[in-house]
Amino acid sequence: MIRPSLKRLRVAPMRVKRVAGVDEAGRGPLAGPVVAAAVILDPRRPIRGLADSKALTPEERAVLAPRIRERALAYAVAWADREEIDSLNILQATFLAMRRALLRLPVCPTHIEVDGNQLPYIEDLRLGCTVKAIVGGDATRSAISAASILAKTTRDALMERLDACYPGFNFASHKGYSTPEHLAALEQHKPCPLHRRSFQPVAELLDAVEFEQQLGIA
Repeated sequence: MIRPSLKRLRVAPMRVKRVAGVDEAGRGPLAGPVVAAAVILDPRRPIRGLADSKALTPEERAVLAPRIRERALAYAVAWADREEIDSLNILQATFLAMRRALLRLPVCPTHIEVDGNQLPYIEDLRLGCTVKAIVGGDATRSAISAASILAKTTRDALMERLDACYPGFNFASHKGYSTPEHLAALEQHKPCPLHRRSFQPVAELLDAVEFEQQLGIA
């Protein structure tokens, strides 16, 4: 019996979906940069314990951050400095940091998920992917959770290093947020180069200093 010839089936390769989660840390502080991270997780290497960085202890974040760097398919961290925050406003500076993080990814995503209800402009980045804003995404999307952890731990470490450059403010403790300790230090030492001039408590102090200088009593 003659067997019919078997034709080799050509199966089109499936496009692997690479979702980049994007989040920031440091929109609220009175001092220091705003930091953003982008993370593409590897589904073959799951990471337990991912959550919104604000819901984790510093010890938990310290364990998860290197695990994310080790197991993620790709990740990148970037920031916008104090001058850019004061020049652009905090929202646009945050978007700038997010754009920089996305551009630094060594692997191009097929989809981007950003925590929040607004999106950075990315059409000019020519990533060729879709993008979506997700309110509360840092608590519901693993990739965004991972990004929030990297952004938070990177910024905290940066503020701890900068603490030695600007003694008297104890940036290592409050990381630039408007705690009673930080506000008291501002009253005592006046704003340093890390302080955001466009933020109200800092702007008010600078106005007061300028007024005293004009009166010749500063």
